[in-house]
Amino acid sequence: MRRPPPDWEQRAARALARGRRCDRLIPGFLLDSPVSRLGYWWGTAVGWTWGLIWSTGRIERREGLWVFRGLPEWAFGRGGVCVGGCYLTGDAVVTDAVLRHEAVHARQWRRYGFLMPVLYLLAGRNPFANRFEIEAGLEDGNYLRRRAAG
Repeated sequence: MRRPPPDWEQRAARALARGRRCDRLIPGFLLDSPVSRLGYWWGTAVGWTWGLIWSTGRIERREGLWVFRGLPEWAFGRGGVCVGGCYLTGDAVVTDAVLRHEAVHARQWRRYGFLMPVLYLLAGRNPFANRFEIEAGLEDGNYLRRRAAG
């Protein structure tokens, strides 16, 4: 878990606003459309292929995702990666919170389709400035400590 920069909340708000502006530039037929669903299914096929090749753990369906476990660390980013409708990860416990986070990424894949990998790359690797990670929930994604209820 990285320590967030002091101004992370302002940076996150700016990243979300920038993402909304970017979305207005994308032609509507590419978002939440048959075209984007084709991209989602392509991503899911890629995830399935990668998962079948490298997974040494159990494959299961949870929270609407195909979860592939036991991949070598080099085969996925950070704690895991969502590709289409697949979550690819190593040997760590897959919690309900992480699956909530990854299910948002799967919805993002359905919305953006083929554009998702490009847009994610352009958003950057810093989770505190990446609108896709912010939308998916930084706490559920284990980027932030869970705040105390109260």
